[in-house]
Amino acid sequence: MLGAVSVACTDLEVDEVESIVTESESGQFSGNAGEILETAYNQLGALTDQANVYSLLVHTSDEMIPPTRGTDWGDNGVWRLLHSHNWDPTHQYVLNSWNQLNSRIFTTNQVLASTSPAPTPQQAAEAKFLRAFYMWHVMDLYGKVPFRDVNEGAEVDPRVLTRTEAFDFIINDLEEALPDLPVTGPSATNDQASKAAANAMLARLYLNKGVYMAPIDEQGSLSPTFDQADMAKVVEHADAVIADGYALEQDYYDNFSVNAQSELILVNREGAGDAQNRFFMTLHYDHNPSGWNGFSTLADFYSKFEDGDIRKGIEATPDGTEFSGIGRGFLTGQQFNDDGEVIINSRNNLPLAYEPDVVLIGADTDDGYRAIKYHPADKGRYIQLRYGDVHLMKAEALFRSGQTGEALTVVNELRQARGASDLPSLDETTLLDERGRELYWEGIRRVDQIRFGTFTNTWNEKETTEPFRVLFPIPQQAMDSNPNLEQNPGY
Repeated sequence: MLGAVSVACTDLEVDEVESIVTESESGQFSGNAGEILETAYNQLGALTDQANVYSLLVHTSDEMIPPTRGTDWGDNGVWRLLHSHNWDPTHQYVLNSWNQLNSRIFTTNQVLASTSPAPTPQQAAEAKFLRAFYMWHVMDLYGKVPFRDVNEGAEVDPRVLTRTEAFDFIINDLEEALPDLPVTGPSATNDQASKAAANAMLARLYLNKGVYMAPIDEQGSLSPTFDQADMAKVVEHADAVIADGYALEQDYYDNFSVNAQSELILVNREGAGDAQNRFFMTLHYDHNPSGWNGFSTLADFYSKFEDGDIRKGIEATPDGTEFSGIGRGFLTGQQFNDDGEVIINSRNNLPLAYEPDVVLIGADTDDGYRAIKYHPADKGRYIQLRYGDVHLMKAEALFRSGQTGEALTVVNELRQARGASDLPSLDETTLLDERGRELYWEGIRRVDQIRFGTFTNTWNEKETTEPFRVLFPIPQQAMDSNPNLEQNPGY
């Protein structure tokens, strides 16, 4: 019988929406590997949403704030709870993210189990890469991963991989995939798993291995260590990405446009989610295009940038062409339309001028600097992996290996490309700050802050929080449906 499959809640039950599968005469799964693989790629579109997975990755960090402006963005406190680290097992986005990610793991399992036809070696390798990519998110966010074979019935409770088991599973998938993945150099349309993508993920896994392997006590505390052999693996896999032709982009903002040339390792397929959410979620109602006037950066985060660093922002040069009134990077101060005229804030009839300070509740419509990486004039496809991250992962691995001089050279190479002055020295604070400057709003800040031990610190509108917040809770619905799951400490 022809149908579509997804996974609902934690039982990983067939929901019959998304991927094409068939059932053999014996009642066993038999799907079309190529068609289901396309579904697995298209499902990356969920990560372009401003809610759910993306919200867990960025609103819980020190780089973004979701202010309630009057009644706008109140949403029963769903955003505020993330920023203030007060979520619980019933939080809507904690549940939605769990369901979305686990359903996508199941889709990749379908690719690998397909028989009509079965996957080619390359298709199997791509499916394993995607499974590793989705599973990494679940392991990182929740600390454990439910797993169901495609031929197990709904009456079978999925087994649950511990964080250590999940880490080993992901590493194995990536290493098995590598030989059969294509060698693909940088391109603005790199929407297929490649050796570079697998190497970039392996570098990320080994860089964070100390976090994932650290025991968590009853209070949820962990104390990561960084093994020298793991750091050598990070450098090895980063160098493999470089060997495939990846290098720093000459113009930072080209990375996020159709003009990207040298950094993009993996982007979404055409039509699989749209990068436009990233500018709609932050632009004011009176911009062109009219945005949703939502998220801003924190003043303290903005202060990490020096003048001359292109990543801090480029002012708009309105010339009458569409979208020329919008700058790139952080939008600050007075805003102008495409013709160079002052934009009037329709909510208060005053000139629209962004201010640096912003509060979580009761913010004005012009409070907070806004970030624009994907620009409405030339936005590219949504980025999942890019070389700038790999470059800094290599620098960090060198630093954690005691090779501080070499690490500083790598960091300053990037800063020179971005128009920033050389750093005279390197420590953990400057490394974390540099990753923030390079990768802001790209969905990796929470991971970085946990690795550097700053995630539970205080920042604007957020007090010091409990150590167990480094993991999200298993959603209550998931706990109710699968007795094999145990709740994370603190929840």
